[in-house]
Amino acid sequence: RFLAVQGVYDMLEKGGSKILSVVPQLIIPLKTALNTRNPVIICTMLKILQALVVSGDMIGEALVPYFRQLLPVLNIFINHNLNIGDKIDYNQRKNMNLGGIIAE
Repeated sequence: RFLAVQGVYDMLEKGGSKILSVVPQLIIPLKTALNTRNPVIICTMLKILQALVVSGDMIGEALVPYFRQLLPVLNIFINHNLNIGDKIDYNQRKNMNLGGIIAE
């Protein structure tokens, strides 16, 4: 799992202008990962999606037509915040709060 995630980040870093042409092919794997409804997988996928959007010009605009496929699953988890009162949430260090990532 670590090698796969790190490989994606490396490809996004080195991809440059080639990323924009493959955005439509990335939608089905993104949708499959989001449909697992596993919070750890969704958090990882959202972080990768954030990295994808900032990795090149016009990538965010290229994702707009596919929002209807990606956003319904996120709508389920948007209120999935951890309310622990005045205690310390150690998952903030790893940025694994699902509701917070969706809000970003």
